[in-house]
Order: sequence, then C-alpha cells, then structure tokens
Amino acid sequence: MCGIDVIEFFINNIRIEEFKGKRILEVGSKYVNGSVRPLIERFCYQKEYVGVDIEAGKFVDIVLPAEKLVEYFGSKSFDVVISTELLEHIQDWRLIISNMKDVLKHGGYIYITTRSYGFPYHAYPYDFWRYEIEDMKRIFSDFNIIKLIKKVHGIFLKAKKPYFDSHIDLSNIALYSMIIGRRTFSIPKIVDMPLRKKLVLRLLNSKTKWLLPNLVNRFLEKSVM
Repeated sequence: MCGIDVIEFFINNIRIEEFKGKRILEVGSKYVNGSVRPLIERFCYQKEYVGVDIEAGKFVDIVLPAEKLVEYFGSKSFDVVISTELLEHIQDWRLIISNMKDVLKHGGYIYITTRSYGFPYHAYPYDFWRYEIEDMKRIFSDFNIIKLIKKVHGIFLKAKKPYFDSHIDLSNIALYSMIIGRRTFSIPKIVDMPLRKKLVLRLLNSKTKWLLPNLVNRFLEKSVM
C-alpha cells in the first residue's frame, strides 16, 4: 500500500548497491493503491524479492503474519526490509518492529513509511497508531538513521542495522492510539474505543457518508482523532 509520496521517497533514497544481488523482504506487500515492488525489481537487480502479508493477493508470495517473521525465516535472513503504510494498522507494534529488526542482517537497510497525527482514521481492517519523528528516533535508536522526514501526515524512514547486536527496550515508548485518542504505553483493543467514536466511525464508513456535506464529513473525521 503506498501513494505518490511513498514512491518519491524510494526514488530519492534507494541506492542500487544496497539491493543488487541481495535478499529483499517486504512486510505488508499486498497491492492496494500502489507498490514500490515494480520499481525495485526493474532497476535494483536484487537476488530475491519476498512479499508477505496476512492476506493473499497481488505481490504476496507468502501469507504470513508479521509477528512470525523470525519464526518463519530465521533471524538475520534478509539484506533489506521494506514496510510501506503498514505500521499504523498493526496492533502489537513492538512485536512486529522487533521482528523486522531481527530478520534483517547486520549492515542491512530498513525502509519504513507510516502515518502521523492528523491523518484521518482509515481501517484496513483496523487503524491503531500514529507515529511522529521523535517516536521513530527512539524506536530506531539502535540503528543508524540515514533519513527521517515528515511530510503531510506521513513519516518516512531509512535506517541501517549496525554490525553488532544492540536491542533496545521498546516498552517505555508511548504512541498515539487511534482507539482511545491519546498516547499510551499499552496496546488498546477495539473494545476499548469510546462509544461516541465507534458511532462516528460507523457513520463515516457507511453509504450515508456520501449524503453529508463535505464540511460535515471533515468535522466528523477530525472528531475521531
């Protein structure tokens, strides 16, 4: 899943030598509104490109939950890990980010794009988190951050794994939860969402939405942030 801003980030920041003859893993690879895979496969001469997702579909080679990357592939198995517009949708962000870090070889590169505060709720199938620059600095403080930028409601990261093991504790990092509408150290469940927010989201996801004026829809979208 990706838009023009994601494609531009990859065009501006990938280096062919990082991919040439290498094993590439894309986490959350199902084709939805675009993909960086054709760009990389055409121009970067990789040895292998593996796409995993929880659902079968275009560009999905293996149906696999991101929580089980290391269990399935083993640690230090890939030279590059890519994840575009996935992290806001996964519930246990700590477990999945740890898996992406561990499945990456020493000296390998990780590319991540995700959404920041201000981007409206978009369930696919759920929408849990919003990330900021400072969050990513802390989450990837054990990596060499090469590029970390924020565009309109989006966070874009390129980082390199060091040549030694350096695991950091992610439990002391609080993220903004779209479920409860504030930062939290915990992992909220859908049942924790306030009733008012559930009702507004149900309205926004219904056919009735298209009968409402745009101004009303924008107000409702902001009200569930």
